[in-house]
Amino acid sequence: MDFKVLFTVFAAVFIAELGDKTQLATMLFASDKEVGKLTVFVGASLALIVSSAIGVLAGGVISQYVSERHLRVMAGAGFVAIGIWTLVKT
Repeated sequence: MDFKVLFTVFAAVFIAELGDKTQLATMLFASDKEVGKLTVFVGASLALIVSSAIGVLAGGVISQYVSERHLRVMAGAGFVAIGIWTLVKT
């Protein structure tokens, strides 16, 4: 296992997930006094695992047809576009 990649992916996903609508929704569910906190944790964890698995599988398939360089450029352009769109809407 490449621990450098493991740490990089963990850090990127952890930072990206902090304060986003998924975390806010999870906090909302956990704030319900009648709902078990472990149930909310397991449900949120499974959702992140499944969505990550879809990303890994899709990335594996796409990488067979598109070069890594082009994928990086498209991902970077997508993040820049989202950033600009967010600034414009603010």
